[in-house]
Amino acid sequence: MDPREIFEDLKQRVISLDIEPEANLNLSDLASFYGVSRTPVKEAIIYLEAEDWVYRNGSHFTVSPLTLDRMRDTTEIRLMLEVEANLLAMRRMTPAILATLDGILAEISDLDKVQDNEELSRLDTEFHRVLYQATGNKQLAALLERMLSGYLRFWRSRPHNIMSGSFFHQAQEIIQAIKDQNESKLRELSVAHIKQSLNAIMGMY
Repeated sequence: MDPREIFEDLKQRVISLDIEPEANLNLSDLASFYGVSRTPVKEAIIYLEAEDWVYRNGSHFTVSPLTLDRMRDTTEIRLMLEVEANLLAMRRMTPAILATLDGILAEISDLDKVQDNEELSRLDTEFHRVLYQATGNKQLAALLERMLSGYLRFWRSRPHNIMSGSFFHQAQEIIQAIKDQNESKLRELSVAHIKQSLNAIMGMY
């Protein structure tokens, strides 16, 4: 495996909590796990550090903790960037992308009213990822996906039942605002959705 592949795998293990928050990363153990030398592992961890998934702790690298302050900071950034990104996605929307969004809505509508985190989080992530990619701006999409992964990490840290109806209704309204090219409504809905995500996380603690 090359450093980028190791980085992607480690990142997913951090997001999925396979590697727990505040765990120390042992380069030798990881090198053995991936069947490589320490050099590509260290390079992969430096990539993780650049994206704030880990931090230097003396001579070690430690997985970033889950804190509410971190989520509040992320939410402030999302409110500045994601709302404008959704508006950009609306302006650049294509029939094919709309069809993909409608397909996600159909999946959500088939869920029971109460669902576990994993399935609903997957659909929520896919819904946002499609919108991010619809902006046509790869750097913006990558930045927003990284922040969304931080939310996903929180959801997985507190297993509980989620009401799918609320999310379905919000997603449906956002898509309808895009179809209607209603900028003010889309802005309002985007802000409400992001704030509700934070409130849901706050309610877990």
